[in-house]
Amino acid sequence: MPVSEKLHILAEACAFPLYAVGGSVRDFLAGLKSESTDIDICAPASAELFCEVAKRCGARVGAVYKNTGTVKLSLGGEEYEFASFRSDEYVRGVHTPVKSFFTRDISLDALRRDFKCNAVYYDIKAEKFEDVLGGIEDIENKRITTVAPSEKVFGEDGLRLMRLARLAAQTGFTPDEDCLWGAKNNARLIADVSAERIWAELNAILHADERYGVKDAHYTGLKILEETGVLAVILPELALGKGMKQNERFHSHDVLEHSLRAVKYAERSIRFAALLHDVGKPYCMERNGNYYGHEVEGARISENICSRLKTSAKLKNETVKLIALHMYDLRGDARESKIRKLIVRNASIFKELLLLKQADFTACRDITTEAPCVTKWRGIYKRMVEEGAPLNLKQLAVRGDELIAAGVPAAKTGDALQFLLEECALDGSLNKKNVLIKRAVSRFTAQDL
Repeated sequence: MPVSEKLHILAEACAFPLYAVGGSVRDFLAGLKSESTDIDICAPASAELFCEVAKRCGARVGAVYKNTGTVKLSLGGEEYEFASFRSDEYVRGVHTPVKSFFTRDISLDALRRDFKCNAVYYDIKAEKFEDVLGGIEDIENKRITTVAPSEKVFGEDGLRLMRLARLAAQTGFTPDEDCLWGAKNNARLIADVSAERIWAELNAILHADERYGVKDAHYTGLKILEETGVLAVILPELALGKGMKQNERFHSHDVLEHSLRAVKYAERSIRFAALLHDVGKPYCMERNGNYYGHEVEGARISENICSRLKTSAKLKNETVKLIALHMYDLRGDARESKIRKLIVRNASIFKELLLLKQADFTACRDITTEAPCVTKWRGIYKRMVEEGAPLNLKQLAVRGDELIAAGVPAAKTGDALQFLLEECALDGSLNKKNVLIKRAVSRFTAQDL
């Protein structure tokens, strides 16, 4: 297994064996390649002893956590995390171990990990693998099994439920029946995990195909969350769509499966919005007996979900807007003037809105041709560009201070600029300073205050 020259020098300087462990070893043995160069290292030695050697070898030591024997360090421009061999004791469902015992036994250290494929060690100095649990066989068979009985492994740490779905998705490995049984039996424990950790894992699953290029990895990860019951805990509003039928003229799948397939077909930038785009349907069906207005309720529900998961404000705002708009002009009968105004009102998310509409269309019946609505809107956008119509306020030929100088009340400047932008959206030839000032003064005078 290739390691950097500086890491090899560090291993040679240690009076104890220094091991690479975890994802880097698994990926090498599996032939998986990614842009990540993260390597976790460990040894039957204390954090203090390791730090002494590391500093002599030119490493820059960052955080040191003596309770867990963990050290973060930088060596030769690369970041590493070191951990002393240990055995952890958990309280059921609590992510952090309540007690750790340091050991020199590699078997005990391996048993504190989650899956056997992550518990293969590479002795850097001796240049050989140590496999005490049979992880290499699992890697060769693209299989995921737990290091101990699955009930124990998932019962110790609810976050492992999400990590199972992410690992299976990213690598293309398949969890065995016992692994899935243990996850199903402990699915409720994910409720005890912090929102930040749940979101970090869910976001990684939504982009799982980007790690190693495994086709449809993000869809696979979501299906595992569904199968194990974890999805129903972290996104109950979405999971309610399971088994909820849709009009067979337009849909081949129930509400939940349609949502998961929308993610499958979605570009990376809108996958979270694709996942939640129909989250309002179960609510509307229960309340009204139909799906009418589900985009409005979906926008409201998705805002609550984003707040609960503590996503960024930017992602929340964008997701809510996209869901609110995803049904507009579904039948393609909206007038071009309305579409032009919609484009300039939502210029910052227009590209993403087209992507979401396409993902929604494709997921209905797994048809990959361009959605008619998308074709129509692209044509309108192209005509606007050719006409020189401004698509945002920066492209407008007049500024707010110029309107004020011409007599437009300062309090009305924002409304005036938006009015002019929409006027130009309908007719790009209007985008001239003198023309715009004249129209603004005519409409927004002091008498309007």
